[in-house]
Amino acid sequence: MTTIFITGANRGIGLEFTRQYALDGGQVIACCRQPSQSTALQALAEKYRSIRIEALDVGDDQAISALAKKLEDTAIDILINNAGIFSGRATPVPPGNDDQYQKFGAIDSNAWNKVLRINSIAPIMVTEAFMPHILRGKDRKVIMISSGMGSIEAIGAGAIAYRTSKAALNAGMRNIANALEEQKIIVVSFHPGWVKTDMGGKGAQLEPDVSVKGMREVIAQLSIKQSSLFLDYRGKVLPW
Repeated sequence: MTTIFITGANRGIGLEFTRQYALDGGQVIACCRQPSQSTALQALAEKYRSIRIEALDVGDDQAISALAKKLEDTAIDILINNAGIFSGRATPVPPGNDDQYQKFGAIDSNAWNKVLRINSIAPIMVTEAFMPHILRGKDRKVIMISSGMGSIEAIGAGAIAYRTSKAALNAGMRNIANALEEQKIIVVSFHPGWVKTDMGGKGAQLEPDVSVKGMREVIAQLSIKQSSLFLDYRGKVLPW
């Protein structure tokens, strides 16, 4: 049985990854900050006994280490770093809206720091902490859920915290992909498309099930030769 570890599994893309992998018979370790408040995830876990819910705040290094210790005897085949935020502001930004404090001339540096911490640094820290588990797995695949907004070639104005955080995530992904090449661990970043989630908003183009189905098909076929690539949900290589 394939074991998949997913962060940010309580909603959106993470929840859909959890549903699809569980439906296909995978053993899913579904992580989120507040499991007791994650009603949709709890409902999935009641339907599929192969889902194991764990509390994890990816911005807390001690929490990451504690969960890695708790699961020290567990082999992980596929690690999906999905957890992320758009705004680091204390007051949430309405779904699908830009954050005025990410516009040049009104930048909130504290909020920017939080976005970088969660979107860029945390996925690397999670991967590092769970490397012994991945080495025991058969697939040895690490997936970073990035964004086309992190492509420097295609970058636009606005959303500076989010855009830079995903560009930094891609750079971090490529760094550790090169570091782990000798151990035959595959590390890639995905642009899931503009998906209809709380973050993507109602104006988005893709339903979560379509995006996740596409990514899962690509993940299943990944080889070590593709490690360090930036891909879209259909497997197309994207510009840095």
